[in-house]
Amino acid sequence: MDLELRHLRIVRAVAEAGSVTKAATHLGLAQPALTAQLKRIERGLGGALFRRDHTGARPTPLGELVLARAKVLLPAARELQEEAVRFANAGGTAPSYRLGATNGPVLGGLVDRLATEWPSTPVSTCTSWSARELATMVTLGRLDFAVVGTCGESPPPLEGPVMWRTIGLDPVFVLLGEDHPLAGRAEVELSELADERWAVAPGDGCFGDCFAAACARAGFTPLTIYETDVATCLHLASVGRAAVLCQATFQPTPGLTAVPLAGAPLRWRHILGWHPEAAPARVADSVAEHAKAAHADAVRRNACYASWLSRNPRFGTIP
Repeated sequence: MDLELRHLRIVRAVAEAGSVTKAATHLGLAQPALTAQLKRIERGLGGALFRRDHTGARPTPLGELVLARAKVLLPAARELQEEAVRFANAGGTAPSYRLGATNGPVLGGLVDRLATEWPSTPVSTCTSWSARELATMVTLGRLDFAVVGTCGESPPPLEGPVMWRTIGLDPVFVLLGEDHPLAGRAEVELSELADERWAVAPGDGCFGDCFAAACARAGFTPLTIYETDVATCLHLASVGRAAVLCQATFQPTPGLTAVPLAGAPLRWRHILGWHPEAAPARVADSVAEHAKAAHADAVRRNACYASWLSRNPRFGTIP
């Protein structure tokens, strides 16, 4: 027996009802017919999915496995059906732009540019600290495009079904309180910050390992590293409790100063991902150009980075 979505709905109904009898009532089926169907499903999957007694039906370990997959597959199938209907009703053009992004300078400008060029096309956004989560959502068809960051030259968070294009390559700067002794410098050596505590926004890539390796090359082991939200990072820097590792495009903030690290020991690459077989792939080139323009705008708004970039032209927006 080939497993079908209706079989997963039956398993889910039994689990939610807590008994075959109640599930049969909910599904509008006779109890013997549902029992027979459930037995066929269990034979096809190789074992019992529920322990059934006078108290009801409880999932076995195999049943828990099937239910966990059903929680992913059934909503995905429903979303696919709804999207296909919207796509067909839109005359075969991309019905919306569903954008996902990690913390970075591109998303806001990209939304503005897409909404300006295609004012009748809805644009929605989803943010996450996890680049892998967003890449998976692209794979499952829950997002059309994902704008995420990767450390240096490390690979994208998920390859294979997702295509990636580099938008920009930025150095990582350090954010200090304006009263910090090094705040007025054109750039600082990482070793000059050996006695600092550090703060950084969370992520699921290799940035932490790359930072530790850069510190080791500079001759020290970093003290406390606070991994926390952006607002907390800014507060810790402003009160002198931490040096904050930030993207070079970080916009100027009162009371704080972004200072370049000499030699750019840490780098951050912005990439755009999409599924090549999904309908929005037809406009991927255009979306990528808008993403690059949004990144270039962010660079221009940061005088410190724009000045640094004039001396280090291999960084910045990718042509």
